[in-house]
Amino acid sequence: MASSLNKWLFILGLSFFLTSAKPADHPFHVSVIEINHNAADKNLEISCKIFTDDFEKILTQNYKTKVDLINPPNKAAMDSLVKKYILSHLSIQINGRPVALSYVGFENDKEAAYGYFEVNNTISVTKIDITNSLMYDQFDDQVNIMHVIVGGKRKSNKLTYPDKSISFSF
Repeated sequence: MASSLNKWLFILGLSFFLTSAKPADHPFHVSVIEINHNAADKNLEISCKIFTDDFEKILTQNYKTKVDLINPPNKAAMDSLVKKYILSHLSIQINGRPVALSYVGFENDKEAAYGYFEVNNTISVTKIDITNSLMYDQFDDQVNIMHVIVGGKRKSNKLTYPDKSISFSF
């Protein structure tokens, strides 16, 4: 019981930290992925939250181009980089079958960049397998927190570098 409580406190603490820290003063490297099964629309809604400064750094490093997610001079070019990076580091299986993530777009909220994806035609979800290596190519202390909501039930867990895979059953 204490172990479970400690895990939840850690996850809540990191989630709070990610939403309140300023870019230049975060000692942790954290991303937060939220996956929500929208049963009415029969789709999976996915958001990826990453510190803006870290995300710009990895995009610049990987794609050898100037990156500005806060005031992008060319939004389409930034969309392309965000989409390409996240899709190469995040994959999902629903009920044991790989699914295609459709890019919706990105936005920036000061210290955090959000990438949005969806998976259409997800009628029934009993198990979600996630492979997530976001930011692992930049930080060996990266923690990726995942929140998954299916049928109104929320489950959360984390992956710490170098662990990449996790499953949620509903």
